[in-house]
Order: sequence, then C-alpha cells, then structure tokens
Amino acid sequence: TLPRRGWTQTTLTMGDTEIMTLSDGWLDLPAEFIFGPMPQDDLAPLLAQFGIDPTATLTPPCNLTLLRRGDTLALFDAGSGTQFSPNAGALPDALDAAGIDPFDITHVIFTHGHPDHLWGVLDDFDEPYFANAEHMMGGAEFDYWMDDATVNSIGEARASFAVGAKRRLEVIADGLTLFGDGDEVLPGVAAMLTAGHTPGHMGFMIADGSDTALILGDAIGNDHVAFARPDWLSGSDQDAAAAAATRLALFDRITADDLTVVGFHLGQGGMGKVETLTEGYGFVPMG
Repeated sequence: TLPRRGWTQTTLTMGDTEIMTLSDGWLDLPAEFIFGPMPQDDLAPLLAQFGIDPTATLTPPCNLTLLRRGDTLALFDAGSGTQFSPNAGALPDALDAAGIDPFDITHVIFTHGHPDHLWGVLDDFDEPYFANAEHMMGGAEFDYWMDDATVNSIGEARASFAVGAKRRLEVIADGLTLFGDGDEVLPGVAAMLTAGHTPGHMGFMIADGSDTALILGDAIGNDHVAFARPDWLSGSDQDAAAAAATRLALFDRITADDLTVVGFHLGQGGMGKVETLTEGYGFVPMG
C-alpha cells in the first residue's frame, strides 16, 4: 500500500501492521559535524550534486516511527523533548495531529541513547511522558550510558549527551526491559545490532506476512552522503569505522531482500526503498 504524506506523518500498511512516521522537527548541525572526516576533494562535487552547501548549517529531519498492530501501539524512540534543540521536540504536536494520546502508547523502544532519540522520554517535570508504556532498550546501549566512565571517554562535544542520557535512564531504569541482538521485542519485531553510531545501536526488522520493513535509527544517518558513499567515515558516528562497516552490511541486506527502510534522519517522511547506483546507493522515498 502506498503511504500517505502529511506534514506530520507518512503511513505504510503491511498486512495487519500499520507503520507511521511522526515528525519531531529537525536539528541544526554544523556541516563539519558530519563531513569533517570525509575526503574533502571528493566530497565537494558530491555535495554540489545534492545541492548541499558545505558552509551552511545542516537541518536533518527527525522522524519517529509508530507501529500499530492490534492492541499494540509502539513508538520507536522518544524524540528530543524541550531541552536539546530549538527546532526539535515537536512530537507532542505530531501525536496530537495524528489523534494519538501519549497515554495510549504501549511500548517505547529505543534505537540508541542520543538526545534526539531519548530526551523526550521525560516531560518538563522529569516524569515519564509515555506514562503507561513499557520502555525497552538494548542491554549494551543501556550499560554504556549508565557507565560513570562514559562522560569522560565520549569526548567533550558529546559529554552533555552522556550526562543527559544517564539522568533520564535513571528515572525509567526500574521499569526498563533490556534486550539483545536478535531478540523479538514484540511479535514480528526483531532487534538487530547495528553498532558504530553508538556502541549498542539497534535496528528493528518488522515482518508481517511476506512484507518486511527495517527501522534504521541512525545506522544510515542521512539520505545523501551515507547512501552515495557508505564507506566514508562520518563525524556523526561515535565509532566511525564500525559504523561504516555496519552501513555497508546493511545496504547489502536491504538490496538483497528489497526491504522498505525507515530512517530517523531520512527526508520526505523517512520511508522508502534503496536503489543500487553505479557507485553507492540512492534513497527512493515512498510518496
């Protein structure tokens, strides 16, 4: 079924499963944050091809994924909340526009612990925003952010990420369900370790009948350079070499199985297909 496009949502139906993306707004990032480690002479013509100004602020969209199946209403990631980025944190408005009450969310399942994925889990009073939901995170990712040593090893630019993640995870820790690579977190939803962007980053394979969609999180972090040159190191990844290896393996899997992908920072609603090009890949948004 072709998805519907709206300013807040894109929807895909697979059998009895509905997958919807909801906008949490966008981030404002210095181009250097992503492009810094890349081969600059080769990067310049590629960015020109995509119409990207390497001196301008990048404004990647933030797409949360909602899964509706029977009585399950599962949200993948929780958005930025109000304390991270001025143009993010729009998820409450997106939920409202979609007619969804935060109290109706049954599960919140995290891809990883970066601010734009985790910080919206608490409201402005430091109470869980999705009060009735079971919260779930990969065990390795949880351990990483809860480790007191992380704030000192993660680098100055991300030290606030570590402080903010630990504070929020401490609030929900008692009710948090941990899972591992390959575990079925919900019926028909399998976790897949996609490490590199963070140490325990998880993707999720959603299957219904013969249809399968892959929630990427930030394992493929944009719809331009990450597709065109997946082997290039990106400054947005905590372990850039591991993240590049993960991207290459993911593209092999996605193209071999013709998977629909759902990406947190992919454009035009975040859902689409992947095409193999002469060099690298292209994102074909559905809509």
